Amino acid sequence: MGDAECVDVLIVGAGLSGIGAAAHLRRGCPDKSFLILEGRDAIGGTWDLFRYPGIRSDSDMYTLGYRFKPWTGPKAIADGPSIRAYVRETATEHGIDEHIRFGHRVVAADWSSSEALWRVETKTADGPVAFSCRFLVMASGYYDYDQGFRPRWDGEESFAGEIVHPQFWPEGLDYAGKRVVVIGSGATAVTLVPEIARKAAHVTMVQRSPSYIVARPSIDGIAEWLKRRLPAGAAYALTRWKNVLLSSFFFRLARRRPEKTAAKLIDMARDEVGEGFNSADFTPGYKPWDQRLCLVPDGDLFRSIRDGNVSITTGAIDRFTPGGLTLVTGEEVAADVIVTATGLKVVPLGKVRLSVDGKATDPAAAMVYKGMMLSDVPNFMFIFGYTNASWTLKADLTSEYLVRLLKRMDSSRARVAVAPRNSSVNEVPFLDFTSGYVKRALEVLPKQGERRPWRLYQNYWLDLLTLRFGKIEDGTLVLERG
Repeated sequence: MGDAECVDVLIVGAGLSGIGAAAHLRRGCPDKSFLILEGRDAIGGTWDLFRYPGIRSDSDMYTLGYRFKPWTGPKAIADGPSIRAYVRETATEHGIDEHIRFGHRVVAADWSSSEALWRVETKTADGPVAFSCRFLVMASGYYDYDQGFRPRWDGEESFAGEIVHPQFWPEGLDYAGKRVVVIGSGATAVTLVPEIARKAAHVTMVQRSPSYIVARPSIDGIAEWLKRRLPAGAAYALTRWKNVLLSSFFFRLARRRPEKTAAKLIDMARDEVGEGFNSADFTPGYKPWDQRLCLVPDGDLFRSIRDGNVSITTGAIDRFTPGGLTLVTGEEVAADVIVTATGLKVVPLGKVRLSVDGKATDPAAAMVYKGMMLSDVPNFMFIFGYTNASWTLKADLTSEYLVRLLKRMDSSRARVAVAPRNSSVNEVPFLDFTSGYVKRALEVLPKQGERRPWRLYQNYWLDLLTLRFGKIEDGTLVLERG
């Protein structure tokens, strides 16, 4: 591989997943050399890129945090800067900082069977730089950092105000005393709206269709009680298990009794909003957990509605006008600033071009093994979290499995680990989720299979048994000395 710097493990991405993977490696395989290649100039990934007002987690930090590093902050639903600081602190504590190459955007990776090595090409400000590694880990997230999902409407050029996408929030945007329209009903919209309402004259959330919105305390009372009585690690572990159990219970309940669950969620929203509640604004056209629930800490969105600072309008947009926008119903919504919280653009594997012995690998044609490896792609792993629980729960399990796999390869003197495609296993879509960003991406995402180990169950307990305790050589994964 020429003069390319070579390491045992190369991790792509210095966000929550990449820093976590590196920490697991330092803890479990201290003899392994590794590097993290990060296209941007900072640690944090999502939590460094997104800077819109009020950005926060949509999962509790006791499960979004790493298994090995207790979350000690006071808020269970934490703000973006606090999460960014937590990830950076983890990197410092485990000596990961010195192993990160910033400004190195990975563009291609080719596996050489004859050398049992990956050659990885990066793009930097000073030109291309190549690396090689024995094992490649993609921790690049699942969406395009360069562009969000941004529909276009007739009449945009006539709008007299400013149009902003949350992914590229302009520093110093002044919306104080202005009328703001936020287009969207997902996690970003319900986060932005109450925060903007603190300064704006009025905020209108314009949604094509509603989401299930649930109020949750920003501070976990049981967690705080445990913190006062137990060591930090023990309190964190107990709170983490408590939250995993509760979320799993409510998810299964929603799946078994969707109609009753939906009615309960809508009733809870009605109680929060009180007088003036319009059920059409809070009744989605899908079952609970067909899409993620939107959490609002301490009911801040509902409080803004009660206070008269926020209103919700449900309906499709017809066009923009000089003074705002018009819905297909003819209703006009005035605005000085319009925020298009319309979602993300999903891309597979950070847009990296994969190939094996010079032959291009199409992720959409591959099948996923145990939710983390691509069929017929050797010594390769990607980190993809849960859609129905905290991302990091799966990221931690994936990184733990990586450590187990590397140790097993060493003990058996194997150089290659690969999961050959099983032609008898039928394909099904990678994600069983109706969110727009998922449906738009199904054609480019890999497939899952109809049965284990090719099936994604979105079930922490099954993954825990399989990834932490299951056999490495399970009859599908092949270890080769070659």
